Amino acid sequence: MAQSTSHRTMTATIPDLCPELGLEVPVSEIDRELRKLWEQDDARTNATLMNLVVYSEKPGALLENSAIIRDLTRDHACRAILVGVDRAQPDASVRAWITAHCHLAHGLKSVCCEQISLYLTGKVTGRFRNTVFAHLNSDLPLIFWWQGELTEIFSERLVSVIDRLIIDSSNWQNPTASFNRIDELTHTNKEIIIQDLEWSRSWQFRLGIAGLFDDPVAQRALPDITDIEIIHHPAHRNAALQLLAWLSVQASWRDGLELDLATTRNPATRQSFALQSKSGTAITAQLIADPTAAALSSIRLKASGIELGITRDPASSHLTRHLQLAGNTLTSLSPADPEIPAQLVAQQLARGGKNSLYRKILPRFRQLLNR
Repeated sequence: MAQSTSHRTMTATIPDLCPELGLEVPVSEIDRELRKLWEQDDARTNATLMNLVVYSEKPGALLENSAIIRDLTRDHACRAILVGVDRAQPDASVRAWITAHCHLAHGLKSVCCEQISLYLTGKVTGRFRNTVFAHLNSDLPLIFWWQGELTEIFSERLVSVIDRLIIDSSNWQNPTASFNRIDELTHTNKEIIIQDLEWSRSWQFRLGIAGLFDDPVAQRALPDITDIEIIHHPAHRNAALQLLAWLSVQASWRDGLELDLATTRNPATRQSFALQSKSGTAITAQLIADPTAAALSSIRLKASGIELGITRDPASSHLTRHLQLAGNTLTSLSPADPEIPAQLVAQQLARGGKNSLYRKILPRFRQLLNR
């Protein structure tokens, strides 16, 4: 009786019939039904290079994430396990679906990736771990894409088996507390790779700045920088702070313990930081929130007689780099980072790597965040 009751109450987010997620099966029959799925067509090949778990408590996220996985598997073969959770429901229940996303290989055979979708309601902490872990391919790495705020389901036991954790701190109401939680739990898994999509949004900005400093004149001006301005969308303050943290760490500016927050008239839209270079030069860094801007809209660095920076219009697919010196301006273009989370995840999966630079700047970023 409890099963039928919970089945009716969850229809607000997951309908009774949901062909978009594939074939609905009992949880205990998932593996057997997957085997039957592959036996039905000899022209299909199962391709799997990783486990990709996508977790969300947002209503309707299962359907949205299924569409994302359909596109993602064109270039990234995986066993995808989509998890939707509604903890507000009074009854504990679980529904499961299986499907395969197939793409032609050389026009001869379909290369397919498995997708398991799970919808859990009620108290799910123990059931979540047992249900998800039971369907991982144990021989493959686990990429875990956590969407939204961290909850108690994000636990030490979960973190201990993750190889790469993908988060988006722009969604967090209290990023300081969430980063503290991640820091505490990841002590049990020293090998975990953390990928914040806010950090991914600054990749082309960081490449562009590094490229501008390849110029010998700009290199000589680096110790004399006095002013930094970063314009960002209000939802992406963390991306701007991480960009500033990267500059601070790479240039060996004053340690975070000595950073001071300069007072401003409107801290909701403008925040200033007082930094200091190795040579003792005072540096003022300003972060300006603009609701009409791209996630990262511009960065400008000024020293005596020189200015260099990068700008991006909200609808543009490229960045404009500029170097101003002695009345002359040199400009060049470079591609812009995507802003959509699914595109950022695809980009990161293609890039791979240990993301050691992010771990390097993370302590400084957290110091800036706490100001």
